[in-house]
Amino acid sequence: MGTGTSAGASGPETGTAKTGNGPEGSGTGRTGVWLIGARGSVATTVIAGCAALVAGLHEPTGMVTASAAFADVPLPPLESLVFGGHDITSCPLPKRAEQLAAGGVLPHGLPRSVQNELAAADAEIRPGGPGPGDARDDETLIASFAADLRTFRSTHALDRVVVINVASTEAAPGAGGVGGVGGVDGGGAVGRPAGERPGPPAERLPASSRYALAALRAGCAYVNFTPSTGLHHPLLRDMARCSGLPYAGRDGKTGQTLLRSVLAPMMAQRALTVRAWSGTNLLGGGDGAALADPAAAAAKNAGKAAVLRDTLGELPPGDLHIDNVPALGDWKTAWDHIAVDGFLGSRVILQTIWQGCDSALAAPLVLDLARLVAAAHAAGLSGPLPELGFYFKDPDGGPAALADQYTALTTTFATRLREARA
Repeated sequence: MGTGTSAGASGPETGTAKTGNGPEGSGTGRTGVWLIGARGSVATTVIAGCAALVAGLHEPTGMVTASAAFADVPLPPLESLVFGGHDITSCPLPKRAEQLAAGGVLPHGLPRSVQNELAAADAEIRPGGPGPGDARDDETLIASFAADLRTFRSTHALDRVVVINVASTEAAPGAGGVGGVGGVDGGGAVGRPAGERPGPPAERLPASSRYALAALRAGCAYVNFTPSTGLHHPLLRDMARCSGLPYAGRDGKTGQTLLRSVLAPMMAQRALTVRAWSGTNLLGGGDGAALADPAAAAAKNAGKAAVLRDTLGELPPGDLHIDNVPALGDWKTAWDHIAVDGFLGSRVILQTIWQGCDSALAAPLVLDLARLVAAAHAAGLSGPLPELGFYFKDPDGGPAALADQYTALTTTFATRLREARA
């Protein structure tokens, strides 16, 4: 792994052998991974975890790209990844990693073992915005973010950069257009031709969409691991499709919805009638605090419901609650209660409990996505990547059942990458 310097070079060769893919000289080159929310729990776990894998300190558990299915696919090796990002907080990554280790998220002693890599990545984090008292308009912010990306790419002689949103969930935007934001080519404002006089002040772009538009302007591939708007904003959808860049999202599938994408197809395939499906999430940390906002929680729940609706044909009755429990820290508990009608009306009840650390569940997925989308960019693929629906609650097309998504990823998408780079 590289994090501004040739980090991980001191680690044993065993780590490198387990995480590299593709033939020698496969051409994926040095890849930048630019994390939105770069000092958060997920980003810190991603960076520390990558350094640990490169050094051979841990196995790449949970990384599909490190499995036999991708053994001959030209993916950038983990040691070639260089990390940077945007964040509005100032807590240094080494300190954040120590906090996560104290909470049991990272293994004890790991932050010290990879402190050089954490410090190097921290040096590449730039201020996000707008912060308190920041009067910059959307156009100024987007231009600044795009400049940060270009500087990062040129400073480290990167072949490409993948921007990945791992920030806290934002509320879905309200209705109405957005004015005063320049297009991908830096010309006229979004929604009106260049040179046309602006109309009355309009609603601003969501923060996630500002970062996403900056990625397009800087020529960077994009992944939205959150349920936030990102490229799904109506004024950005066409820009994304015309950008010539690959992108994927949205909302990483790490726990409760992962189970739903397995259980719902099972019910449908066995011709069982689902009468009700209710669930509760208990979580703390930054995500718990962000999702205490009802609008943010609604955005999160929409993806969880979509899996059931897409698989079963309709959304069964039942509520889904997200409760902030600060004492849980970065750990979460998800509970589902499923009522099913069986043969001759016989009732079947299924209850599931999922407990885990969201950051540790998300980190291998983020590393997979960085490698896969970078490989897609290197192969000349562009537009939405529906074959990556395996990783998302709300993917850009493709099947809804996890088994079908896995086949699309490991067969269809892996073949596209092999053939494109042949």
